[in-house]
Amino acid sequence: MFHDPDLETLPREDLKKLQLSRLKDLVLRTYHNVVFYRNKLEELDFRPEHLRSLSDIRHLPFTEKQDLRDHFPYGLLALPRENVVRIHASSGTTGKSTVVGYSRRDVRNWAGLMARSLAAAGVSSRDIVHNAYGYGLFTGGLGVHYGVEELGATILPISGGGTKRQAMLLKDFGPTVLTCTPSYALHLYEVAREAGIEFRDLGLHTGIFGAEPWTDEMRLEIEAKLGLKALNIYGLSEVMGPGVGQECEAGHQGIHIWEDHFLVEIIDPRTRENLPPGQTGELVLTTLTKEAQPLIRYRTRDLASLIDTPCCCGRTHTRISRILGRSDDMLIIRGVNVFPSQIEGLLIETEGLTPHYQLILGREKSMDTLEIRVEVDESIFSDEIKHLQRLEQKIKNNIKEFLGVTAGIKLVEPRSLDRSEGKAQRILDLRG
Repeated sequence: MFHDPDLETLPREDLKKLQLSRLKDLVLRTYHNVVFYRNKLEELDFRPEHLRSLSDIRHLPFTEKQDLRDHFPYGLLALPRENVVRIHASSGTTGKSTVVGYSRRDVRNWAGLMARSLAAAGVSSRDIVHNAYGYGLFTGGLGVHYGVEELGATILPISGGGTKRQAMLLKDFGPTVLTCTPSYALHLYEVAREAGIEFRDLGLHTGIFGAEPWTDEMRLEIEAKLGLKALNIYGLSEVMGPGVGQECEAGHQGIHIWEDHFLVEIIDPRTRENLPPGQTGELVLTTLTKEAQPLIRYRTRDLASLIDTPCCCGRTHTRISRILGRSDDMLIIRGVNVFPSQIEGLLIETEGLTPHYQLILGREKSMDTLEIRVEVDESIFSDEIKHLQRLEQKIKNNIKEFLGVTAGIKLVEPRSLDRSEGKAQRILDLRG
């Protein structure tokens, strides 16, 4: 299904022309209206008139999350504050919040791109969407909400929390689409089962999950337990919110990034050089149409690769791979680089384990240590101790063989690890 077929299937040559026109306008606007960007461009001896082709983007400065924090709250606005109709912000758990402003046109564009994403996932005006993303300063809930209304479908604005009540509402209201984080979807499944509600009988056909990295193994787990098609949505608050990109219903072949609004690059996080399709690096996004707070070459820290082969759905917009993790989430354990998603994949592939785990980082005699706490399935929890010990050793051997890291393994009883109503908190760093 298409929401805006003419733009979604625009020939690549025409799409590139549109991008160049919008990029030139963006650079001109930010140069004259945002002191931060004018100073950055002048340091590089670059003027708006120097931009002649899309390849010239490599001469433009990068923008980091710290830049948003340094100009908290309104220092990166390209419009007068009175022309800003909406403010969103991150939680600010690792420092000051990153604040993002939206003009009236920005909000309209966001709703349109979310509607486009929902349609790409197979959602139509006949659907009822149970939206369990959090509402408020977080962009997830309201982003999905306005997109559903733009599409003409029915929205259930549930938000996060109240999981037992949500399970009952899933049964009572008969939604056909579920939107939330993938870890919360599994938590919702557990709570529903305790209440005697079988997810596979609810009539849900699609789940649109995002806001945290998740593996293909977790996708299979969700699809098997919830009885729906699990698709990946991509977005981040600094750039817009959800709806920057979406997996289409044609299959799990990557996430379409809506290139008429966002210019996509993959760079080597160390050298900052552009990488060709197929090579994994850091995703960099430039907002081509954002009015209130445009961003040039924003370093998302998300790791992915570009897919430049045509998609069978007919959309011409480039795709990125599943987000493999974050460059700033990489763990270095005794000189070995490890991503939580790699550990998750190995755990989910191991029979008898649930997808709920926690990574505990510590230090003994100046050496880093890693302990993996993972819940066992109820079917083996009461099994004999020797069997559990063999399972612990098997996990330890797999982690060592495939990732090159020695980790302590602690199997814990079902439902003993904390559940999150938003993004799952997988890492506990006790190294000080």
